[in-house]
Amino acid sequence: MISRIGLISFAHMHAFSYAEALQQLPERAHIAGVYDDDALRGQDACRQLGVRFFERIEDLLAESDGVIVCSENAKHKDHVIQAAEAKKPILCEKPISISMADAQAMIDASDGAQAPLMIAFPCRYSTPAFRVRQILEQEKLGNIMALKGTNRGTMPGGWFVDPALSGGGAVIDHTVHVIDLWRWLLQRDVTSVYAEIEQRFYPELPVEDSGLLSLEFEGGIFATLDTSWSRPSQSFPTWGDVTLEIIGDLGTITLDAFNQKIEIYNNDAVKSEWAYWGDDLNLGLIKAFLKIVEAPETPPITGHDGLKAVEVALAAYRSRDEGAQVSLPLSLND
Repeated sequence: MISRIGLISFAHMHAFSYAEALQQLPERAHIAGVYDDDALRGQDACRQLGVRFFERIEDLLAESDGVIVCSENAKHKDHVIQAAEAKKPILCEKPISISMADAQAMIDASDGAQAPLMIAFPCRYSTPAFRVRQILEQEKLGNIMALKGTNRGTMPGGWFVDPALSGGGAVIDHTVHVIDLWRWLLQRDVTSVYAEIEQRFYPELPVEDSGLLSLEFEGGIFATLDTSWSRPSQSFPTWGDVTLEIIGDLGTITLDAFNQKIEIYNNDAVKSEWAYWGDDLNLGLIKAFLKIVEAPETPPITGHDGLKAVEVALAAYRSRDEGAQVSLPLSLND
């Protein structure tokens, strides 16, 4: 059976990547259509994709077997709960939401309706990430002592810099990818966060563009994370990076999730470019989502995973405000 997948909003740029991945799998899925509360944005996406636009989300849900939510962060809660109440499997763009309470409400709605909720963390579908996990499972690095990570990207503009819609700037945007990878690789949670958060590259913005987080994981593992919009949007070859370094008492391993590329120096483009030859992380994510649409089961990346990732970003903001280390877990009021 070919699954009908509805797309809720094209606010997030990853919506086009997920749509393209679906179109690469015609034997398993087709795009049922698009709903977007910004009708012009949604209709433009439909013209590009050659699919139907729905003026009401209820009508799209009725025509879909599963949905992908790519609305603004603050709107994830309402869209996910509506989809869950319609008993549709859901893939929700990261971060899961902008508060602990909203994230938990989404999880509760999903659980109550038995509508699987999966969070979009495509970095888990990187072959290098899989290999690092295997090495850690085999304990080849010995006891893990410290971690270092980066998620340095370009400033996206638009609703991403409106705190009412995004929940913050670079910290909430980029922290969650690396935290999810670390939790998945280590099978441990973060226990404390200290953060330095600033506006260094775009001082005119109402949100931060850079952050340096110092973390502690269960077992006393120390970590630092550079989460920033520090890559120049006009000249940098891609949106950013995801890198990790894991230090054990028997060895050290580094991971660059997007290093499967060829560097091209193009005079016409007046900048260097990267041509990727390796894993299609979005395709891997969509294939995993289609499995739970075809036969509903616990997603490989759960709503709880999304909550634990955004919890670290929210703790970082509290650390900035209080000028102190913040212990986890947070309460649902944070």
